[in-house]
Amino acid sequence: MKTIGLIGGMSWESSLAYYQTINEEVKKRLGGLHSAKCILHSVDFAEVERFQREGEWEKAGVILGEVAQSLEKGRADFILLCTNTMHKVIHHIEDAVNIPVLHIADATANEIRGEGLSKVGLLGTTYTMEQDFYRKRLNAHGIDVIVPPSPQRKAINRIIYEELCLGVIQPSSKQQYELVIQELVDQGAEGIVLGCTEIGLLIKQEDIAIPLFDTALIHAVEAVKEALNANERA
Repeated sequence: MKTIGLIGGMSWESSLAYYQTINEEVKKRLGGLHSAKCILHSVDFAEVERFQREGEWEKAGVILGEVAQSLEKGRADFILLCTNTMHKVIHHIEDAVNIPVLHIADATANEIRGEGLSKVGLLGTTYTMEQDFYRKRLNAHGIDVIVPPSPQRKAINRIIYEELCLGVIQPSSKQQYELVIQELVDQGAEGIVLGCTEIGLLIKQEDIAIPLFDTALIHAVEAVKEALNANERA
């Protein structure tokens, strides 16, 4: 089994979901008392969020690159960045290490294409919805991406940072998300990408009628596949 390197803490609530999913998936595949070999480096999200807010993405990227180096030195075999938004600076991580980095959007795109879909609605932080670093990655897989209008994007973002990242789950916020999702469906979305690792804490597949792509879950399962692929080949 390979050792998974996790860059977490953005937020720690979603990092917890990563850790739980990864270990549950290893147990499901191997049985018994098996659990994942992994190293988690959890950063201070307040520092990263300040860089986001002030547009200091390069500074954030440098910090995450240094974290990646520490994971490589700790003998991680590959790395997961346990957040969608910070994939904006994924190149800093890739350039800092000599081990693979599993991109969350690639793993998600593979799931979308596996369902035979080509048009999805994207929910996430305003950075992820409005900037092109994430949408272009999905576009490269032949997937058309639509996002909510500006007022709804702001509401989605507020709920992420002021509620979900603090572990607060509000029924009224869930209703807001469901209304946004229905509007995306009305615009032709065949599936919905939860392009923020916290949104899966609020919205579940049973809440909507079309396929839901929980990126944190997809990314975590992809990590297990990579960690066990040597076993599977054997």
